[in-house]
Amino acid sequence: MKNTPYAKFNQEDLILRDELAIDRTLLANERTLLAYLRSGIALLITGVSIIHFSNVVWFLAFGAACLPAGVLTGLVGIIRYRRMNASISLVRDQSRSRTQDDKQG
Repeated sequence: MKNTPYAKFNQEDLILRDELAIDRTLLANERTLLAYLRSGIALLITGVSIIHFSNVVWFLAFGAACLPAGVLTGLVGIIRYRRMNASISLVRDQSRSRTQDDKQG
């Protein structure tokens, strides 16, 4: 995980400003996941609605294409969320372990 945006914090303890920035990043990461899921659900609903109400073949094909696009959008969001969350957790855990070591030593 050396190529994460938070790798620069591995060599020093995080100060309060950095901790708050990580908290904001966690919340932004969650908002992004919800946006991906919302978009995926919208594509699924659109696909089902188009298939249900259309009589034209090309319109049915478009509705059928919306279904896997919705699932794919949700999966991409989940994958991106998990990768970023792992990066953030790694930095936060390293910082906490260094802080505990400094207090004990």
